[in-house]
Amino acid sequence: MPVKGKALCIAASIFFVPPAHSEEAALFGDSEKITVTGGENVYKAICQGCHMSDGKGASGAGRYPSLADNKNLEHPEYAIFVIKSGQKAMPAMENLLSDQQIADVVTYIRTNFGNDYSGEVNVDQIAPPWP
Repeated sequence: MPVKGKALCIAASIFFVPPAHSEEAALFGDSEKITVTGGENVYKAICQGCHMSDGKGASGAGRYPSLADNKNLEHPEYAIFVIKSGQKAMPAMENLLSDQQIADVVTYIRTNFGNDYSGEVNVDQIAPPWP
């Protein structure tokens, strides 16, 4: 395919990406749950592809925010909300991850990548219904 044709395909695909909250945006099937356990393992299986192994995010075809030294993570509710509900290009994960997996990965990102926010996140903090 000529370069011009490739560029057109890439440009067209940008307009047909479903929004993060649509069912089509699900990374996996609706009934399929992620089975890895532990915050680091969940991060490596789900988050690392966009936020990178060092948590510094990436730019290119999209912008994936840095989790490293991220002041938004001081309050675990922020990360819980974003993981459960999605935000911008990030799809909602509440149907893919258990409350325990969310608690574990939020604890992990809050205590790694230059973040030093104390306090383990527990399942009770995940359970409230988020908008």
